[in-house]
Amino acid sequence: MRTTLVSAGYEVDDARTGEEGLEKVSTYHPDLVLLDINMPGIGGLATCEALRADRDIAIIMLTVRDSEADKVAALDAGADDFVTKPFSTPELLARIRAALRRVPALQEPQTRIQIGSLVLDFGNRTVSRGDKSCHLTPKELDLLRYLTQHPNQVISHRELLQAVWGPDYGSEVDYLRVFIKNLRRKIELNPDRPEYITTEPWVGYRFNSSSESL
Repeated sequence: MRTTLVSAGYEVDDARTGEEGLEKVSTYHPDLVLLDINMPGIGGLATCEALRADRDIAIIMLTVRDSEADKVAALDAGADDFVTKPFSTPELLARIRAALRRVPALQEPQTRIQIGSLVLDFGNRTVSRGDKSCHLTPKELDLLRYLTQHPNQVISHRELLQAVWGPDYGSEVDYLRVFIKNLRRKIELNPDRPEYITTEPWVGYRFNSSSESL
């Protein structure tokens, strides 16, 4: 993998354990981390959660497991993507490019959007309601930004996946379920009865907005 990534133009460093990985990230400051779920030490999922706690960094999990439960666990831990072994070199490089990509602006991006007491601050990657504030991961930010750029419109699963993760995505609906669930936890007063991000069964999602840009 080192040879492949270096030949593709990336600078690469590596670690043998989760603890060593966390230490290297704190000094190396990479743009993206590839994590094996079964790595020695604290393991890939715990390492991912520790990285995601205070860093905006692209994270791809690598594993031989391919069940939906394993994917959900990786995404819940904060991963942006999930690649099952064995994988081809072109696939891995495509996933890396997608993880590093940001959603292209369809219009002049709004720094902040306020809907009543809810404030979406894209510049600071935060969501706040009153005194309560929480941090958005990079992919949560991308997904929420794309939804807010299409207020009150139903956006299909495929369109969301391809806009946020890249053109090679379109059928990974379980990705959306996890990220939408996490976004609802952060922006909805009652995540079980969402007011802002609503589901259009079998089609996609809608962001309901009567927003005021700040």
